[in-house]
Parts: sequence; C-alpha cells; structure tokens
Amino acid sequence: MNGALTAVLLAAAALSYTALTGDGEQAAPARTATVSRGTLLASVSASGSVTSARTADLSFGTSGTVESIRVKVGDKVTKGQVLATLDDEAAQEAVTSAKAALDAAAEGDTATASGYSTYVSAKAEYNDALRQLSGTTMKAPFSGTITALNGTVGGPSGGSGSSGSSTSGGGQGGAGGGGSSSGSAGSGSGSGSSTGSGFLTIAATSRLEMTASFTEADIVKIKKGRPATVTFDALPDVTASGKVASIDQTSTTTDNVVQYGVRISLADPPSGLRLGQTGKVTVVTGQADDVLYVPAAAVRTAGGRSTVTVVQNGQRTTTVVETGLSGDQGVEIRSGLSEGTTVLLNTTTTGGGSGGRPQFGGGMGGGLPGGGMPGGGRP
Repeated sequence: MNGALTAVLLAAAALSYTALTGDGEQAAPARTATVSRGTLLASVSASGSVTSARTADLSFGTSGTVESIRVKVGDKVTKGQVLATLDDEAAQEAVTSAKAALDAAAEGDTATASGYSTYVSAKAEYNDALRQLSGTTMKAPFSGTITALNGTVGGPSGGSGSSGSSTSGGGQGGAGGGGSSSGSAGSGSGSGSSTGSGFLTIAATSRLEMTASFTEADIVKIKKGRPATVTFDALPDVTASGKVASIDQTSTTTDNVVQYGVRISLADPPSGLRLGQTGKVTVVTGQADDVLYVPAAAVRTAGGRSTVTVVQNGQRTTTVVETGLSGDQGVEIRSGLSEGTTVLLNTTTTGGGSGGRPQFGGGMGGGLPGGGMPGGGRP
C-alpha cells in the first residue's frame, strides 16, 4: 500500500509540473481587454498648498516709534484702511517749520536767481516734510487678509520678518507707507509661505491659487495655460478647476529631488478655502479625443516597434500597431487595431521562469503568477 501511494503522489506531482511548465497557457487563465474608443487624458500630479495671487509686504514711509497697531494676523481689511501708525509729533513739527520757511521764501524777491532758488529749496523741503508725515500712517493698498505682523507698539518701525504668503501679484504700499509685492511664482517646497520682509504682510484672499512643486521629469510636460484640477485635504468632497498660471524658472532641491514650483489659478475657489490649506494638484498634459486605446499592459515595445497580441477564436496573433498618447487610461492606438478587438494583457510572473513562464515551485499549484498587470484592468 505504501508503495502504491508513493507512485500515485509521484504521478500527480509530475502531472502538475507538466501543466505548469509545458505550454504555459494552461498555467494561468489569459487576461484580456477590448479595444475601446473615447477621450484619453494624460496628467501629472503633485501636492501643494493654497496661496494668494496678490501679496504685498508693507513698510512705513519713514522711521520712528510705533504708536498703534490696529490689526492682527488673520484680520480682513479693506483698501485704504489704516493698519498702523507711528508717533508723528516730530513729523508734524517738521511740516510746520518747513511751511514757515516756504512762506518766507515766497514773500522774498523771487525775481532774482538767488531768491527763486531759495523759494524752490523751501518748497522741496516742505513737500518732503509732508511725505514724512504721511509715512507715519500705514494703509491697506488693497482689500485682503493680514498674514504677518512684525512689530510691537513702542518698538521701531522696521519689520523683522514672519511667515507670509509669497505668491506673485502686484501690491503697492498704501498711502503713507511703502510696500513691495512678492514676485515668486511659488515655493519649491509647495508650501506657499516665506519670510515677509515688511512690517505687515497682506494677501488678497479673494484671488486664491494653488502652489505645488513638480519633479523635473514632470515639469517638462507642463505648459502655461494647461487645465488642472485640485482636491483639498480639508474638503474631501470638493474639487476645483483651474489652469497653470506660471512655472518657476529656477528649481529647488530637497533630499536630492529637483523640483519646480507651479502656480495654479483657481477659476472658482470653494467656500471656506483658507490660505495654507493643502491638497493635490493634477495638471492635464495631453488629451486625445475620440481615439482607440488599450490598457498599457497590452502593448509591448522593443526595438522601436510596438506590438499587441490579438485574441480571436482562441487563437493569438501578434499585430504591429502605431501608438500615440500614453494616457492615464491606457495607450492610444492610431493604427493596427479595430474597436472591440480582444487583446491579451501582459502578466507579471514570479520566479524568473524562462520565456516568462512560471517555474514549478514545489507542491500542487506552486509558482502560479499573482496576475500582476501594469496599468491593469479593462479601460
């Protein structure tokens, strides 16, 4: 009995080995897909954060001691609103003195060269005194939100830097104050924040954008004006549309990864969106409408030639095809196939078998491939 049982087991093992290493097709069911027709999209994605399209670092137009700060970080302000003031006593006295000197010069003999020169100098000093007085009051150059405050009451008028938005825009200093608009198209890290150089930083929250960082391999596929979609971590059910507004000309390197900042202008920012919120940016890099396509796993390319295995009536035929766009849903087929044709999908095997066939790994059914399929599934 033991000898008979041993013979049966050896026969079963031999049969399994033959099934797994013989024709190959019987080792695992063939995975197929059909040639489809539709719109094919190609895209690249990166993480990013919400920034403002218009940001300005504001400074006083003169030096002095801070007398009042009328806003705090997060406050929404309107254009022309007073944000902060300096002690203006000295500036007021300078204006009074300069006005007296101007009046005296005007009453003199301005018909002579010397008298006229004195009058012109007095007028210039008076105008300068007025500018210095105006510079003691900082006003909002546009409506927006205060994103950074660098100073305290009783302290100097100069700013020391703080976290603030750094997107491009075109802000100007308010009346009586200097201002500089940041010109960065986006931070390399995709954070959308930088060190503000002014006493206050203001950002226009009505013009929100998304700033993301793409790798050097992806950036070559992105063009200004290309459509994009944005999803937000804090708003899981919201998707916003936009387009590429600008691409950084210089890169940043983090952990040996070279990246370029890209700004995405949002067509209709969702309600409740805030500066600094994070999300995912997907930029469409290519589109082919009403084309035939197959899953990427169906196409084999070698020596500059692409082929697809057609399955018909149980027979397999290798067909040369002309490919086009490699999209998210598959690969465009420009010639060589017809819509509805069944094609074989390449499978990934384990064990390194010759000719792509699985190797007998011991035991009944051992070594069968897991059915890995790049680009997998039917379109």
